[in-house]
Amino acid sequence: MKKKITTLKMLAQALDLSISTVSRALNDHPDISDETKKKVRLLAQSMNYTPNIFAKGFRKHKSNIIGVIVPNITHYFTTTIIRGILEEASIKGYRVIISESNNDVIKQKEMFNTMIQFGVDGILASLTKMTKEINNILPIINTLPLILFDKVSDKIPCTQITINDEEAAFKVVEHLINIGKKRIAIIKEREFSYTSEKRYAGYLRALKEHDIEIDEKIIISVDDISLQQGKRMTNILLSIKRKPDAIFAITDSAAIGVIQTLKKFNIKIPEEIAVVGFSNSINSTIIEPKLTTVNQPGNIIGKNAIKYLIQEIENDTDNDFAINKTIEVKTELIVRDSTFKVS
Repeated sequence: MKKKITTLKMLAQALDLSISTVSRALNDHPDISDETKKKVRLLAQSMNYTPNIFAKGFRKHKSNIIGVIVPNITHYFTTTIIRGILEEASIKGYRVIISESNNDVIKQKEMFNTMIQFGVDGILASLTKMTKEINNILPIINTLPLILFDKVSDKIPCTQITINDEEAAFKVVEHLINIGKKRIAIIKEREFSYTSEKRYAGYLRALKEHDIEIDEKIIISVDDISLQQGKRMTNILLSIKRKPDAIFAITDSAAIGVIQTLKKFNIKIPEEIAVVGFSNSINSTIIEPKLTTVNQPGNIIGKNAIKYLIQEIENDTDNDFAINKTIEVKTELIVRDSTFKVS
């Protein structure tokens, strides 16, 4: 048997009041007597009445709901961003709807449309790594505030919260060079990934600035930069005649796969091959040796993203908040046992 949802109309009929009187009583309107308010609230409580926030938002043209779209909700770094978003949203009095695109551009498009249909006040989005076509995203900017974070695009004219991936990767490679490594491999995603290409650019710049040979044989590209791919790509790198003396994997997951494979072949880390990851996940301190990695403060990225979005929502008549900004959150290279300089 289908359960009935209590509506304002049902409360009004039960109390022989108008719907508008019941609504105003529940919203503590000064024109409604305390006695009527008490009667309405007691009945609403006994009938388990819950306000329809979507209908309320439609009437007020403001829902106090923010939509969040991410490629993968279970990714450690993403969860830290979401935590920051939720914390800041709660402080500012906003609810959050979170959806996952699964790195699928078609599903991402559907999610954008769904958020608009839900009547959200604005959208925070981290794009799929396959996002090339932006024509379906551009109209959203004219509909409601949009801010991109983490996986962004310089083709979309909106505020973007990110880290300087290129500079962070440059510091990784420079660190490896400073501990005496000269043959540094990289495991990255294929060319369609915006973030991966930024990190690859930092890798190349560091090698060039330090006059170190760029060898295509130790530049490895994969579709999915996972632990399993880290293992598989390490096997390939170890089969090369001139093996690398360091491996930079652009995610911690892949870097942990690298370490596990090197240990399987009894290769000393970092003496023979040093390893660096990216994101400072929980697992980076559990693996032995502990992983040198780049700390991305996801919580701060999330808080910044929602802060700027709320500014755009609540100051939509102020052009200062409509201009496009790129806000870079600082990263930090965390040096651990996988790259300690051998004395």
